[in-house]
Amino acid sequence: MKRPPLRLSSAMALMSLLALVLAAVPALAEPMPVTVSIAPQAYFVKRIGGDKIDVATMVPPGADAHTFEPKPSQMAALQKAKIYFALGIDFEKAWLPRFADMNKTMAIVRTDEGIVKMAMVPHAHAEHDHAAEAGHDHQKETAPAGHDHAAETAAPGHGHGHHDHAGLDPHVWLSPAQVKILATAMRDALIAADPANTDAYRVGYESLVADINALDARLKAIFAPVPRERRKFMVFHPAWGYFARQYGLTQVPVESEGKEPGPAELAALIDQAGRDGIRVVFVQPQFSTRSAEVVARGIGGTVVPVDPLAEDWLANMDKAAAAFQAAMKEK
Repeated sequence: MKRPPLRLSSAMALMSLLALVLAAVPALAEPMPVTVSIAPQAYFVKRIGGDKIDVATMVPPGADAHTFEPKPSQMAALQKAKIYFALGIDFEKAWLPRFADMNKTMAIVRTDEGIVKMAMVPHAHAEHDHAAEAGHDHQKETAPAGHDHAAETAAPGHGHGHHDHAGLDPHVWLSPAQVKILATAMRDALIAADPANTDAYRVGYESLVADINALDARLKAIFAPVPRERRKFMVFHPAWGYFARQYGLTQVPVESEGKEPGPAELAALIDQAGRDGIRVVFVQPQFSTRSAEVVARGIGGTVVPVDPLAEDWLANMDKAAAAFQAAMKEK
């Protein structure tokens, strides 16, 4: 029997060795599919999960998260999700049970579970200044680790009207202190669902928390020099209550309980803005700016956009804080 040529034998041996090596290396895992309600949550979970996860966002840019209804294509895609990260916003109340029925193996994680939410009050009460002393934080912040669902102490009187008829403010993602609670819940859920990547999730979480702490220090420095009597800002939709409370500010909303003000209320808002020296009305792209523009004309001021639902949360918080501080300087 003839032996195979030396070159052929070497090639066969190399192929066999390569096959053994490939067999010993586990196949690359697909990213774990997870779903969030709004874009800022996508930022948080991407920072924690990195390339280990694949994130889908329910509420698209420009949509109103209070009245949003998922499309059939989104419901179909939800069948693949391993985790749904809920936040306690309005549309979830009707849709989370349907999501659970559609995907019975999907874990629904209520990331806001560790937060005692603020009560909302109508804008008629906004003239009472509940702002704190400069730089004082009215709430307990969650430690980055070891206190995964620490509750905050609610400070009533700072919220102003909302679509949520239960009277609780859902905009917790606009406070750095509360975001650490949301992020901790996300980290723990990812680890529970995918323990093989525990270290990666912990590293991503610690990086996010470090950036949140640095942001908090920047915002405290921005607002510290603002005198107490100037610590009010006017917004169309009262999304910034937790933010205002954390930094000793007061938001003055134009709308109340999801309703635009009537002529008498508009006149009262214009009068209040004049007394408080407010010259800027902040609006967001998800709502009509008509009433805000009426108030702005009445005070000889301007309308300035800020978006509480922007996905690049870290950059957006810096941008919004700078806008609020600049408006306070204009008084």
